[in-house]
Amino acid sequence: MFKGAAVVMGVASCGKTLVGELLAERLGAAFAEGDRLHPKANVEKMSAGIPLTDDDRWPWLGSVGEALQGIEGRIASCSALKKAYRDHITEKAGRPVAFVFLDGSSELLERRIAARTGHFMPPSLLASQLATLERPGPHELARAFDIARPVEEIAAEASAWLLQEIT
Repeated sequence: MFKGAAVVMGVASCGKTLVGELLAERLGAAFAEGDRLHPKANVEKMSAGIPLTDDDRWPWLGSVGEALQGIEGRIASCSALKKAYRDHITEKAGRPVAFVFLDGSSELLERRIAARTGHFMPPSLLASQLATLERPGPHELARAFDIARPVEEIAAEASAWLLQEIT
């Protein structure tokens, strides 16, 4: 049984919510959708096509970390684009947090975000997210997964990795 904490991370339209929900189901963990934790001002800013600043992000990242607190298994979705953001989430969680990094080509991401409907994040902000992204390094508790693969395969491989890394 998974008793740890993990964040499914990556830029917009990489599949964080879908993979996170599948992971939570496979692992019997609670799932927190990071977009729902954004303050109203952040949603309004992004809806207007304005990229968030670090000052905008810190309270939101703190909320993501708080959603991972406890002793039960917890999964959250969050872009977690910079190492400093991932460190902040882990600090607020108060326990080790593994990062499932959903990685893909800019072409695939552009196609996905252009096809997405009903989300406050406009396609115009993808470039700013890609520019901000700091891929997890070798000293982080993180692993990259190729989003060109079927989500069921990603969730299966990620759940096996999480059970091995954090129990």
